[in-house]
Amino acid sequence: MNRFVLSLATVFATVTLFSCGAQKQGTSTGNPGYGSSNTSATSGPSASEWKSAVKGTWTLNSIDRENLPSTFTIKSVFEEAPAECFVGSTWNFIGNGKGSITFNAQGTLCAPGASREIFWSIYNPGKGLGEPQFQFKKIYAGDKAKNVTTGYRLDLSYSDGNKLVMKMPLTVSNGEAYLVLNFSRVN
Repeated sequence: MNRFVLSLATVFATVTLFSCGAQKQGTSTGNPGYGSSNTSATSGPSASEWKSAVKGTWTLNSIDRENLPSTFTIKSVFEEAPAECFVGSTWNFIGNGKGSITFNAQGTLCAPGASREIFWSIYNPGKGLGEPQFQFKKIYAGDKAKNVTTGYRLDLSYSDGNKLVMKMPLTVSNGEAYLVLNFSRVN
């Protein structure tokens, strides 16, 4: 009888966990609470909800520009490659923090088939201090994640289980702008 109750409780917890995916639609000025005076604890999903929503394999379908002047050029994204080389790339986020970005785009400066190992997590600024952010650091051959001190943070904008939107904040002369990364789930 105890096994039956335990099994039933496990099924209920699993269904509850997967039905509570992170769903937050960002505004045109960024995430409510992050980088603004709105620090309400109810403004978005928790860091653990975001982690559950982000885990898995994703394809980066497009990179949009938000509030970026048309004359603003972006030579490299994540100090890795031009933005067009990231479109079509596969991002794999394993639950233990390990991950990879595999490039698929063709182009003069692109390297189709190349893969970059990463270590990722959800940054939690703390209650009332802003919204959780996706963060990752590149791991080169021979590196240990704990010894790598530089990386990148993206604002988490939206996820519904099949779609994920992250925003890379950029500072420009007329204020803040974003590169908006639009993903679809592979599995």
